[in-house]
Amino acid sequence: MHRFGIELASTLQAGDLIVLTGPLGAGKTTLTRGLGEGLHVRGAVTSPTFVLARTHPSLVAGAPFVHVDAYRLSSAMELDDLDIDFAHSIVAVEWGRGLLDGITESWLDIEIERPQGRSAGMPAADAAASVLDLDHDLDEPRTLTLTGHGPRWARLAESLPTEPA
Repeated sequence: MHRFGIELASTLQAGDLIVLTGPLGAGKTTLTRGLGEGLHVRGAVTSPTFVLARTHPSLVAGAPFVHVDAYRLSSAMELDDLDIDFAHSIVAVEWGRGLLDGITESWLDIEIERPQGRSAGMPAADAAASVLDLDHDLDEPRTLTLTGHGPRWARLAESLPTEPA
């Protein structure tokens, strides 16, 4: 997921919005860390769960990278209240599906699926630990579904990486 984020970053520019959807442990934050590395931003890209959004300035005169955790948001109005400069930033929104109404007409939706069978039948404590560790388990493949919305993503569909590295 991390390497896929690095590769995807090479196609991004100011104004781009990425929406990441998937269950806990699917790799949304890992992919976002790869985006940050590929965009050469300042600071460690970590989950902004408690601050909702974190801006990382570029170290190479590029657009700032904004990482949003929309898990606790319930509407496009709440996302808009974060006052993110979508036009001049590259924005990745975890848990953002359905929150873009009226905010933008162009975004890349990435749905991440992970195998579900490994924690089946485990005691609850072990299953919870397994979910937390999935981002770091290199043996579990992920399936990504990329859906572009708007003219920019229709043009770029041919050049995007097609599977996680």
